Amino acid sequence: QDWDLVNKRWVLLYLKNAHSVIEVREIEGKPLEEIKLPELGTISGMCSEFEGNEIFFSFSSLTMPATVFRYDFMNKRLEKKWQYETKLELSNLKVSQVWYNSKDATKVSMFIAHKKDIKLEGNNPVVLEGYGGFGISMTPEFSTTVSKFLLDGGIFAIANIRGGGEYGEEWHKEGILEKKQNVFDDFIAAAEWLIKNKYTNENKLAIWGGSNGGLLVGACITQRPELYKAAICGVPVLDMMRFHRFDGGVIWVNEYGNPDSKKDFEFLIKYSPYHNIKKGVKYPSIFFVTADTDTRVNPSHARKMAARMQELNTSKNPILLRTAHKAGHGFGKSKSKAIEDAAYDWAFIYQQLDVKSKS
Repeated sequence: QDWDLVNKRWVLLYLKNAHSVIEVREIEGKPLEEIKLPELGTISGMCSEFEGNEIFFSFSSLTMPATVFRYDFMNKRLEKKWQYETKLELSNLKVSQVWYNSKDATKVSMFIAHKKDIKLEGNNPVVLEGYGGFGISMTPEFSTTVSKFLLDGGIFAIANIRGGGEYGEEWHKEGILEKKQNVFDDFIAAAEWLIKNKYTNENKLAIWGGSNGGLLVGACITQRPELYKAAICGVPVLDMMRFHRFDGGVIWVNEYGNPDSKKDFEFLIKYSPYHNIKKGVKYPSIFFVTADTDTRVNPSHARKMAARMQELNTSKNPILLRTAHKAGHGFGKSKSKAIEDAAYDWAFIYQQLDVKSKS
């Protein structure tokens, strides 16, 4: 992922099992050491001097805010130099990694964060997040709002499903075009694993994804609606028959396929969330989120999916749509806008999973 050269040593940053690893090698390539990191997390940048004996890097995890560390090569010592300030007490939180089998027996990894003293009795509120596309890796990074949820008794999980880049380009290719169903199968299997292993149950589980992750959520709620209590479907791609006709959608055909091709149409129609809504099905509570000036994923996807589900909804579970005004796909938000969006999202999660704020 990155490299640096420090006093005739290679410092190499890898992604191993979907988390960051730093390895030090001689100039000729012989391994010297692996810098031991505090926990499973993500390094976002390294900095050093060519003739020096130290390196600085930024690290965060699901339970540790962004922290700058200094590593001393002479004394082989890692020390904390700066950390993002938070008023949350994080010492009772932990993050672990588990492996589970998908539908086709492929092994998939998942990060799980929660309080150290939590009891696994099958009734904990759980939020499961995924992406599964475009070779993008989902790694454990800090979020203030996620940490607050953990402190209030929740569990947060990230599934490293196919379509992403966590395990290289082959992992990505196993989740595109006619193999896209693998992505949904991996995510559904993650939800089933969490229930089977007593982390939660169908009435306490929410799924969350944005953009391509919104497609993931849309497909999973139409394929296995009984498995979740709630879902947040953010700036989603949901109409797989027309996505290529709006804004920048045409550039995604290498990932999804071309609906105008008979061959591609046949596998796209099978999972296209909008085209697989069925009358009389009890769907989970769903919060669709879009923006009126999103030029990456046209807001029509969320709008018509929400309208169709509201029309056919026969349960008491709400189907909600929120449209942010003068906003885009989520990048470059002001702090006030990011806080407002997070407040809506987490209010929905807390209400649906019956979570009580402890502060």
